[in-house]
Amino acid sequence: MAYWLADKREGQDSDFLQRFDADYWTVDFPRPAMASIITQRSDTVRVDCEFHHRNELVGLIWDSEDRFDHPLLGYATDRDYSRTTLTFLWTSRDVRHLDEVNGPTLTIEGRDTDGNARSWFVRLWKYAEGAPNRATVTLPFSNLREGWLADGDLVNPAAIDRMFISIVPPGYDPADPSPFAQATTGVVGLSNIRVAGERAMLELGDVILPANGSGMATAYDDSYNLAPGRVLRNLRHLGYTGDVVHYLGMSHFFRLQRQPDGALLVDPAGTLSLPAISWHSQFLVKCKALGIRPILSLSYELLDVHCPSAWKQRAHNGTAARTGWEPPSTLLSPANPEAMAYLRSVAAKFLDLARTRSMAVAFQIGEPWWWVTADTRAPCLYDDAARAVLASRVPSVPAITDLRTASTPAELALLDAAGAILAESIADLAAAARAAYGGPLEVMLLAFTPTILDAATPEARRANLPTGWAWPAYDRLQVEDYDWLTAGAEALRRKAYKTVQARLGYPLDRQDYLAGFVLDPADRERFWALIDAGLDEARARGVVRTFVWALPQVCRDGYVRLPYQEKQVQPFDDLLYPLALGRDAGVSPEFSTSIALTASGHERRNSQWSDARLHYDVGPGIRGETDLGVLLEFFRARRGPARGFRLADPFDFSSNGLTGTPTATDQLIGIGDGLTASFWLRKNYGSSEDPQQRPITRPRADTVLVSVDGVPTTDWVLEPGGPVIFTDAPGAGQSVRAGFLFDVPVRFAEDRLDITGATFRAGEAPSVPLIELREEL
Repeated sequence: MAYWLADKREGQDSDFLQRFDADYWTVDFPRPAMASIITQRSDTVRVDCEFHHRNELVGLIWDSEDRFDHPLLGYATDRDYSRTTLTFLWTSRDVRHLDEVNGPTLTIEGRDTDGNARSWFVRLWKYAEGAPNRATVTLPFSNLREGWLADGDLVNPAAIDRMFISIVPPGYDPADPSPFAQATTGVVGLSNIRVAGERAMLELGDVILPANGSGMATAYDDSYNLAPGRVLRNLRHLGYTGDVVHYLGMSHFFRLQRQPDGALLVDPAGTLSLPAISWHSQFLVKCKALGIRPILSLSYELLDVHCPSAWKQRAHNGTAARTGWEPPSTLLSPANPEAMAYLRSVAAKFLDLARTRSMAVAFQIGEPWWWVTADTRAPCLYDDAARAVLASRVPSVPAITDLRTASTPAELALLDAAGAILAESIADLAAAARAAYGGPLEVMLLAFTPTILDAATPEARRANLPTGWAWPAYDRLQVEDYDWLTAGAEALRRKAYKTVQARLGYPLDRQDYLAGFVLDPADRERFWALIDAGLDEARARGVVRTFVWALPQVCRDGYVRLPYQEKQVQPFDDLLYPLALGRDAGVSPEFSTSIALTASGHERRNSQWSDARLHYDVGPGIRGETDLGVLLEFFRARRGPARGFRLADPFDFSSNGLTGTPTATDQLIGIGDGLTASFWLRKNYGSSEDPQQRPITRPRADTVLVSVDGVPTTDWVLEPGGPVIFTDAPGAGQSVRAGFLFDVPVRFAEDRLDITGATFRAGEAPSVPLIELREEL
């Protein structure tokens, strides 16, 4: 499928919005504070806050440059606020009031009139009329002054990069990091937002792409700072319709509780934070209005610093499971009853939000697994709870310190038992989700094959792809393999699909495929091409439902997936031309070369075709009226030139010279890289380092022989069109060679066939021109 990486709008549709439109504010804050933003209308913003320490601050932000929307949908950058006035009604509850010390302050970041970076601190109370918790604020940017009494320097309105309003808890002290006894919450609202003056409007991208056949994935950890409507606008305008996978996250949705030792840990009851409740309530309502069904995704992952120690999976030496993210997350033990009760409670609370809003949703259990450490490959099966449960199920609990070497009967029994524990915990989570929703609920699993089917740890599947997941235990199976996809590990991906299918048995119409993601924007050009091709490949193998992971990277990199179209296949009858050609048949290879003659008589030649196109005249092979009848019937059956067919070229039909017997080492068709599985058959002409290469798309399948580094192999299959696909990718630097006999794909050159009986009586050969077909690889 065609795709596009857009850097900016270039003539696409646009509209206008009022500057400071509610949907385009954002929030941010240092952890462990929490906040989210929602909007009621284009002129009303609400910020929900949760504070844990006296020095925590939340910022309500307006950026002059759109940093979050897709390039085709964002608002235009305009840093000039000269002769522009912003007015809004401020309301607040349980935060510092406008008139207090350290009350709401507008921090403006930009440059002074000399071009030097500068920040101004504007006290909102000096521009307010009304009560300290409810007042109309008017900000004339060409006449704003900083300072307690608004008697300081004038703001330079012509060069503003960003501005944010500080929101702090009662008792705020920037120098005091001491904790509150329990979390304190507050709410701020900006309503009746109005902008007047010369620069009150901004151009806004308004491209609406047709449905592209794929769904989108989002995550609360990535979008908590954006209004839900802004997230969904990007999703819909880019052509992603139907279901959206929404990962609830591992770091922002939970309520924290202060422990006796001062640590902040998640509430074991699974209580959600006020900002998360507010954001998801509006997200669900807006999804319903747009006809989008969210797939609420919950994983076993939790931010390490907020996870109770006893809940963490651990290796045999006691090392806690930790991911490579910064800050790191950990994995909850499927054997720990308190940890699993917490997950079930979280699922119930989110699904209750949907139920009370009569919202159709699905539920995904995302990447549930026993962690394997990256450095030592130690499986994290040995937390206290897991040890106890495992000891009750197997005769012994051996210490597996490296999963790559696990092979003894006791070790394999342990891994099987761990898989059963994982499967049981997931079944319990699914049951709790269904019970909380109170109606039919589609439940699906998400499996990440590069980890659970890592070739270095072949027995990991016993623990992390348990047979307890097999169809029809769950409604759908979702598979993602982005590490392999973006690395080009084709053989590993193909092998994994077969393994998953053999082990779990989900019908293809009950499977989904997730493609992504691009962590580093420097990889955008290479990775998005692979991701887009991966989505098409999934459809080609029968997995119709696909999702792109994830929206923030799609917007950052400007990825545009165009509507899916079935590949147009030119009509071709896989039949051999029925008459023998004989040695009198004509063949004419043709190239296309542009030749420019300079004034000095020198030539400039440019080869426009990399391969010759063959022309044949097979008329001399017709030796009588019987052959003529066969030809006429064959011509009519092909509808003249409408349908292609095979031709046995009597002059060049073998990989070994022109007509020799094929061997497995005849033609070099590629060099292995340890990842690539597909190698296209080709024939090389010329002995130079740059031979002319001829793609072979119509080999005779029963003649194909293949070798790797000179050693014949049968570890491959031949697919239609000529690719040889290996089960295990040839190693890096290994030469892949093949031998074969082949036919030429051709068609009749003309709509009309002129042959008369007089031709034969005169002893003349009729003309039956054919032309070679160029088939897409």
